[in-house]
Amino acid sequence: MKYSLIADAYEKIEATTKRLEMTDLLVDILKKTPKDIIDKVAYLTQGRIYPEFVALEIGVAEKLAVKALARASGKRESEIEEDLKTIGDLGETVQKFMAKKGQVTFFQQPLTVQRVYEILDKMAKTSGSGAVDLKMALLAGLLADATPKEAKYIVRSVTGNLRLGIADMTVLDALAIAYGGGKETREHIERAYNISSDLGRVAKTVAEKGLEGIKKFEVSIDEPIRPMLAERLSSPEEILEKLGGKCMAEYKYDGERIQAHKKGSGVVLFSRRLENISSQYPDAVELVKEYVKAETAILEAECVAIDSDTGEMRPFQELMHRRRKYGIREAMEEYPVSLYIFDALYVDGKDLTLKTYPIRRRALETTVKESNSVKVAKHIIADNVEELEKFFLEAIGEGCEGLVCKSIAKDSIYQAGARGWLWIKYKRDYKSEMTDTVDLVVVGAFHGRGKRAGTYGALLLAAYNPENDTFETVTKCGTGFTDEDLSRLPKMMHKHIITRKHPRINSTIEADVWFEPAAVIEILGAEITLSPIHTCAIDSIRKGSGLAIRFPRFTGNYRLDKAAEDATTASEIVEIYQKQLKKISEN
Repeated sequence: MKYSLIADAYEKIEATTKRLEMTDLLVDILKKTPKDIIDKVAYLTQGRIYPEFVALEIGVAEKLAVKALARASGKRESEIEEDLKTIGDLGETVQKFMAKKGQVTFFQQPLTVQRVYEILDKMAKTSGSGAVDLKMALLAGLLADATPKEAKYIVRSVTGNLRLGIADMTVLDALAIAYGGGKETREHIERAYNISSDLGRVAKTVAEKGLEGIKKFEVSIDEPIRPMLAERLSSPEEILEKLGGKCMAEYKYDGERIQAHKKGSGVVLFSRRLENISSQYPDAVELVKEYVKAETAILEAECVAIDSDTGEMRPFQELMHRRRKYGIREAMEEYPVSLYIFDALYVDGKDLTLKTYPIRRRALETTVKESNSVKVAKHIIADNVEELEKFFLEAIGEGCEGLVCKSIAKDSIYQAGARGWLWIKYKRDYKSEMTDTVDLVVVGAFHGRGKRAGTYGALLLAAYNPENDTFETVTKCGTGFTDEDLSRLPKMMHKHIITRKHPRINSTIEADVWFEPAAVIEILGAEITLSPIHTCAIDSIRKGSGLAIRFPRFTGNYRLDKAAEDATTASEIVEIYQKQLKKISEN
């Protein structure tokens, strides 16, 4: 298959902001793709060459790409760098210089998808002495055979900046239409993706085996299951009413959610963003090896920092000192951890994701051998308000965030990758002003003035709307940032800069700088108000009005453990607003 077909499709996808049009373009290219390489096309369209949980990256920085372009185009690096400063998009610069390169290679061969993928794969696996030079040579050779348009997307892929504006759910829609018999079959394809997190494997399965093959898709050790998410309510009365009058309430620990995969003596830990974080928590790996009795298992737990002198739980921000590449041994001694395990998704060959929560809980309790450092999450079965409230206060008193109240009904399966009312968070009081923080996505920025000249003066923040897979602006925040934060932000956000508003961002505000929705930060505000300019939950309270957070302040907490889709939702913002109104009417 010629790579030019892929490049043509990417160009058309990039030119539209209409999701239906994007889907149609994807359907077209997927139908043209030979089934034996459709997994590779799926990965490339995600802007990667492996599933996101595989810790291998191509590892080409902008400077190295400039060197490769200079070699392939016959132009000076300084000339390329000057153009890049003006355009601000390496892909556009590559296309421009390859269009006017001084010499055409005599033996130039049309690129195929297979060749592009194989070379990118080789670049990702190249390491050790001479790796940088070899990567540069491989990329230059690829560019020399590429058309200008192909070169643009190859360089964007190798530098991790493909940015087509396509969500994984759009690809699943396209697969359902192309190979599943219609968009209505997406739920089966989506489940396969949610229990494997491997879009390539899903694409190949549905292309080769159809819908029947997808229905037989199984959970597999070392492929992380996309985490189930919770809604939230502010009172035990509402929670019990929503959960049929009875629920299992568990402590909500203030730690990092991990998914532990055990196979014999091998253990892999994944974060809620599906990153392999085993190297950052070698002590947690050993705890799973020692205290999980099953030969094979996939368990979910909160990894919590512990004060080694008192045994008390330490706050989440202290645990984040463990998220480092170096000095792991020292960090282990300073910030030891305990595991509080709360779900069993797979045990000794049995997929438990379609079993009810009580069944999963029993499997968990028989699988885990408890110790001072490994415990099953503390829980009660509650069927009255007083009991639930008492347990909530007990959890707060022991240093937890609150409770997670879980359905124990017949439909209480594990909804991988979904947010629903089977799990409900009960945290601190939400009833009047914003006493609880929210996690928002950084989607834009505004240039600073005066003391903040040269950095960002404020950030444009958005809530996530899962119903239409968009990010809706809810506030501008310029308060709470330290001098260190102001210095760090441009560097941290540089890799997420895009030249125009991302297709998934719903904003009437024009930012000075736009970002792809990726980074999540924690915000505390004074209250939530109706807004004529913000788009969060637009028209849900009053026609033409959205919701906005008034007087927002950055708490200092960068939510590195959360993906953009894990941020506070628009419906949660509505819920907080409605509680404020209730409090006002009571007073």
